[in-house]
Formats: sequence, C-alpha cells, structure tokens
Amino acid sequence: MQYWNEKTLLFKTETTYGVDAVPTGAANAILATDVTLSAMEGQDVSRDLQLPFHGAQGTVPTNVHSKLSFKVELKGSGAAGTPPVCGALLRACKCAEVIVAGTSVTYNRVSNPQSSATIYLNIDGTLYKLLGARGNVQLKVAAQGIIYLEFEFWGLFVEPAAQSKPTVTLGTQLSAFPLVATSANTPVFTIGGTAHVLRSLSLNFGNTVEPRMLIGQEQIVSPMTAELLEATINAVPLATLNPFALARASTTQAIVLQHGTVPGNICTLSVPRAQFRRPGPATQQQGIVEWPLSWVPLPNIGNDQLTLAFT
Repeated sequence: MQYWNEKTLLFKTETTYGVDAVPTGAANAILATDVTLSAMEGQDVSRDLQLPFHGAQGTVPTNVHSKLSFKVELKGSGAAGTPPVCGALLRACKCAEVIVAGTSVTYNRVSNPQSSATIYLNIDGTLYKLLGARGNVQLKVAAQGIIYLEFEFWGLFVEPAAQSKPTVTLGTQLSAFPLVATSANTPVFTIGGTAHVLRSLSLNFGNTVEPRMLIGQEQIVSPMTAELLEATINAVPLATLNPFALARASTTQAIVLQHGTVPGNICTLSVPRAQFRRPGPATQQQGIVEWPLSWVPLPNIGNDQLTLAFT
C-alpha cells in the first residue's frame, strides 16, 4: 500500500536536452498542490493479425511519454533580485529569465532556444521521472483566493523505479504564507491606465506542447504559442470603458496587475498590447452587472507580449 499524500516533487533545468539534470531535495524541491500524473501516455497499436479464429489482438505501446500537472502559489523569493521558486518552472514554459541584481527578476516569452527540465515525482517510495520536460502554464486570480500558477508538463518516459523518499528543503515555500487576492494585497489592476474592479483573471500562456518521436530523435516540442487573457470586471459607464467599440476596432490597450506590496514579494503582470476581443454575455453577482472580457496579448518587436516581474 502506498499513500498518495506522501510525495515529493523535484524540478531542475537541464543543461543538455533530455539528459538527467539530477535534481536534489536540498536545492530543487517544489511545494505543489493538485498534482496529477499520467505516467505512461501514448497509444496501443494492434498487431492486426489475420487468424483462423476469433479473439483479441495483442497490442504494442507506442509514442510513450509522461504528463504531469500541478499548481504552485504565486509569490516572490522574499529578496528582490533573487529568482522565485517558480522561476525554473516558467523557464520550461517558453520564458526567459532576466535578473537585475538586488532589484528584479523578470520573465518574458521566448521562441527559441527553449529550456527543458528534469522532473522527479516520488510517491511513497516510487520514483516517476520525466526527462526533457516542457509545458504550459496558466495564471489564475480570483478575489479573496490564493493566486496560483497552474502548470502542465510533458516529458520523455522513464520506467518508474523504487527509490527511498528524498529529504527535501522547502524553506519559505512552506513558512511564508501566500497573499490572498484582496484590495490591499493586489493594489493595481488597470486597463489602458484606468483602474477597474476585478473579480477574476486568467492568463493562459498558450503553449502547444506535444511529443515528437522520430528515429534518432525523441523530444517534447512546443512549436506554437497563442496567449489568451480573460477577466471579469464590474461594468462601468461606456464613457469610462467601451469594450464593444474597442473590440469592433481591434483596439489594443495595456493591462497591468500587481500582487504584493513588500519588496521581494511583489509580482507584476504587464501586457503592453492587449487586443480587445468581443465581450461575453453580461452577468450579475449580488445584483451588480459584471463584464466577462478577453484579450489577445500581441507582440510588438517579438517575445514582448507579456512580462511577469518579481521585485
């Protein structure tokens, strides 16, 4: 018998694609929630034999790979200029890491080259390993809730093996509680420089991720990206914001969300050119009209459609 809750997650950026980076519990532990593992994804190909009797056909597993999803709390490292724990995860989701010592760590999109990672998931003595892992991430914000980064990774399959549970160092991941999304903790949400009342926000980084299994080269690839930003806000007079006219004209405006107020724990999402899409049907909560809005983050000179900065 094995206990699902007795698990450790280790994550480390690879130097060479698909070569085990050997993450350790002391340096590479990730505190996650809602962990879901599909250890052996792929297809089962029938042998399609022509036999003189009836019966099931044997199958051969092919295109075998692994898939792992989980959530981590959005929070800084506690020291401005020091990468947050989620930094390595973001790098494996087509993001570049730019460090300004003592000031900031900023993540922006990257097309190529793309980083990859080695992931170890130990569930009560069984090690599930993903090599060459790449993935997608969604930022989820809800009023009065914990803000999460929701990750989904695909990796090259490695047969699970027995391994003693590693000793992990979680440090401030465990001791530093996340900030709930409130007016005080999330002081900035603006559309086109104007503050709005926000119920929820979701940013899908939109990475297409899939296995590419060829003779002589097996990889997890991410050939395309298409971000999507969605938010539900209080409806306002059209003189203040007219999303219908803006969508009709395919107008772009800057969108900024800041969470946290203390240096070392401030995270700011910036989308400089968010193109308005057609608003969804108006809704109401507690008798107040709310607008579900969505935008397409557009690049300007390339790979600059959004930034996630920790300061």
